Amino acid sequence: MQKKFLALVLALLMLISMVPAALAAEGDTLTIIATTDLHANIWGFAYEDNRDSTNNGMARVYSYIQEVRAENPNSILIDNGDTIQGTILSDDLYNKEDGDHPVISAMNFMGYDAMTLGNHEFNFGIDLVDRIAAQADFPMLSANTTYKADGSLLVGDYTIVEKNGVKIAIIGVTTPNVPRWDGDKVDALDFGDMSVAVGRCLEAIGDQADIIVVSAHAGMAAEYDEVGGGDGAQKIVENYPQIDVLMIGHYHIVVNDKQNGIAIGGGRNAGRDVVRFDVTLNADNSAKDVSVTVTDMANYTSSEEIRSIPLVKTAHERTVAFIYGGGAAEGGEGGGVFGQASVTFQPSNEILGIPEGKLQDTAVMDLINKVQLEASGADVSAAALFADTSDIPVGDINYGTIFGIYKFDNTLYRVKVTGAELKAYMEWSAECYNQWVPGDISISFDSEYPGYLYDMFAGVDYEIDLSQPKGSRIVNVMFRGAPLSDEQELTLAVNNYRYSSALKTNGLVSANREWESAAPIRTLLVDYITEQGVISPEVDNNWRIVGVDLAHESREALIALVNKGQLASPYAKSLNVNALAPVIDMLDNATIYDVAGTAEEIVVEGRSYFRLRDLAVIAAGSDKPIHVDWVDGKVVIENGAYTGAVLSLTGTATGELTTMELVADGQTVTMPAVLSNGNYFVCLEDLMS
Repeated sequence: MQKKFLALVLALLMLISMVPAALAAEGDTLTIIATTDLHANIWGFAYEDNRDSTNNGMARVYSYIQEVRAENPNSILIDNGDTIQGTILSDDLYNKEDGDHPVISAMNFMGYDAMTLGNHEFNFGIDLVDRIAAQADFPMLSANTTYKADGSLLVGDYTIVEKNGVKIAIIGVTTPNVPRWDGDKVDALDFGDMSVAVGRCLEAIGDQADIIVVSAHAGMAAEYDEVGGGDGAQKIVENYPQIDVLMIGHYHIVVNDKQNGIAIGGGRNAGRDVVRFDVTLNADNSAKDVSVTVTDMANYTSSEEIRSIPLVKTAHERTVAFIYGGGAAEGGEGGGVFGQASVTFQPSNEILGIPEGKLQDTAVMDLINKVQLEASGADVSAAALFADTSDIPVGDINYGTIFGIYKFDNTLYRVKVTGAELKAYMEWSAECYNQWVPGDISISFDSEYPGYLYDMFAGVDYEIDLSQPKGSRIVNVMFRGAPLSDEQELTLAVNNYRYSSALKTNGLVSANREWESAAPIRTLLVDYITEQGVISPEVDNNWRIVGVDLAHESREALIALVNKGQLASPYAKSLNVNALAPVIDMLDNATIYDVAGTAEEIVVEGRSYFRLRDLAVIAAGSDKPIHVDWVDGKVVIENGAYTGAVLSLTGTATGELTTMELVADGQTVTMPAVLSNGNYFVCLEDLMS
């Protein structure tokens, strides 16, 4: 009897002890801290420039994490992938050798609860994935990645983390496009539809979790699978409203959104942003509400705790020695200067933000293609200018210089092509440009095409006619002094990534590669420059852009405004003298530039906004007047004098930054504006853009 009584008392005590925990969750907050696309930037250091960065890096991220954990101990930390690739430290040293990886050592110290595999985790093969998974103190996840042989998972599919009595399920999925980019390195694996994999995990989780988090290394929109949508996170959002949090990445952009009741976040690369999800809990630990905050790391200092981790410190010092010398680059090559550039290779940009290296043939591209041709013995070579700022400055050349002009650790392939296939490949590359239209006084680029997708070719002479639509731009292709026929056979040197992701995936080339370099293309460049000692710019001008007329009397003045920062860089939309013609005409009049003290002004975020009615009144007395009207909530500008208002400077106008729709010459645009007392205030430079 006594035993039964004691058992009953113990049971009651246990029940009572559980009640406060459940009640305490009412209104409490669970914080999910998420990183994405760290790209092996542990230290916060630009190795190619030999200097600390100012706004990124895992060490800086950890300072923020500590701040959040101090604010809310009920926090978990996840990573969304593309984590171990992207710096010289990782790509040229620690990804190629056995032993512990400094990135994983840092993540272990930082206390990650889970990591999703990104596509770049596969750049160096499955063995590296196995190696980092074995080292990690946290689960690695990719629910849609399985072995072809038996259907087993490569890593985990989901994990459940408990924090203060709240159970959080974390499902990880990877963009299924990995085989497009890494080819035979992942031949043993299947990469399935992300949404299907999430559904399978949700079924397995059942009621085991209070909060559901999906970490998808992908963007929202489908990247290639536009019909099925299996490579975009949008399908996950639409199919599974029971999810509470969705972390995305891959595209290196800030995302702060809510769809179908799901909080969605994403950030830029290299540790520039950290995404924070604050989950307000109900009494049953379910999510009452979720808020998303994306925090820029520019205001945080790098943690010396991270930098003092023995392997991290050693790896950083070893990488610097690998590039610049001054110490033993143990276990690696490099170690200082191996060549000289007689002068700077790339031409200066005429227009701020518009890379001349993509508007004309340049010495950097000719150097890369020359090395590829010599190493492969191919007839034609193709390569990209991976960054708009890539250059070989005058003076010493070290490994950082090479990393600056060839960022990725690609190998070189040689493949047989026909003339028709080569032209199709060239057309694919030329799609990066916007079509020229009359009035354009600059060349611009399709913002949907990252710069690294634009290849330039050596071994053939050709022209790109930008007056033509995509698919019809490559003209006058000559090979060894004669027109290249569609039936002619030749060989092409191209990197492994482009071969897999474009040539084979898009069916541009039918033949398989017949040769692969034993060393990466970066090593081929190092070997060539080492042998030469001193290199000088060589440009054969084998290609040029045609079908454009950029001349106009206003061109120089407009470009000057861009270069002064008064007009936005016309990267994605060309400067066009016909667009907003009445506004440009107005601003061509010298009196309009001298509006300070005449037109009412509001300064917001350091920019001067002038009342649009005042600008119209000022222009009324000039030889280029404009008429301003308001129709259906839109501002309409037409030719003709405006007489609807008189200048009235009060000096007390205030307002908040907003946007307005403006119709000029029949074209509608949206531009920044300040609305004050029913009047729109605008910047002169915005009117002209």
